[in-house]
Amino acid sequence: MQAIPNYPLGSIATRILSAMSLAALMAASNGCAAQTQPEPPTAPAPAPSPAATGATPPVPPPGVAAMAPPPPPAGGPAPLTDAGNLTTAQGIVARFLTNPDGDVDGLLTSDGLLVRVPPHMGPQLTSMVRPGDNVQVSGRRDVGGALAAQRITDTRSGQQLENQPPLPGTQRLPLELRGVALSPLSVQGQVAHVTTAPRGEPDGVILADGTVIRLTPPIAQQFPTLVQTGAKVSAQGYGTRTPYGTALQATAFGPPGNLTRLYDRAPPAP
Repeated sequence: MQAIPNYPLGSIATRILSAMSLAALMAASNGCAAQTQPEPPTAPAPAPSPAATGATPPVPPPGVAAMAPPPPPAGGPAPLTDAGNLTTAQGIVARFLTNPDGDVDGLLTSDGLLVRVPPHMGPQLTSMVRPGDNVQVSGRRDVGGALAAQRITDTRSGQQLENQPPLPGTQRLPLELRGVALSPLSVQGQVAHVTTAPRGEPDGVILADGTVIRLTPPIAQQFPTLVQTGAKVSAQGYGTRTPYGTALQATAFGPPGNLTRLYDRAPPAP
């Protein structure tokens, strides 16, 4: 396997240094219907019904639709799925996943489901659940089968985590400063999961021990026999090791003992 020439240095440096309500309004008014009702009779006896007298029931004025009574309120909690756009799955948390910057940005269930969350929600996720907990996840599946979580529920405690944007004023470090925590790493192991980019093309692997190896889609497509479940791979690059996992952006990749340098020249060390 040949190294891929002339890959822009800025692109790999950027990849190494960067991570990865509906409001429903309901209005109901019965004012028009109330205005069309006659004054109640003063006599104690109720007025005869239209069916008994042969009278024609009052007709709303032109342009005003007769209003149907509002439906009774639905009982129980809000549904976790809508018109086929959301998928709900349940499983046991096997491990958390991190990105090369060290942020927790997902989890794997014991049955192999990959669940993604925005990196800013990682601290909330790790404080709510832990490996071994049973969770219910509602979200949207991407082309590769991963579930982008909209809601995660701990089925034991009932706690819920909703996907929400960062709080106002919350900002991550500038791109050029995120590399201060990155370190050169070397890893190897067996591929347990292939990750994919938004359009479904492979962009990395997750090893059996939870280590995440990030690749660019063009690079990943150059290793079809390695970027697949069960393959044994090794990689070098820059990333982080945390109590939640290890992740790196690869600068060299291949089978153990036969690494291929991915770029003409390595980016400067953080």
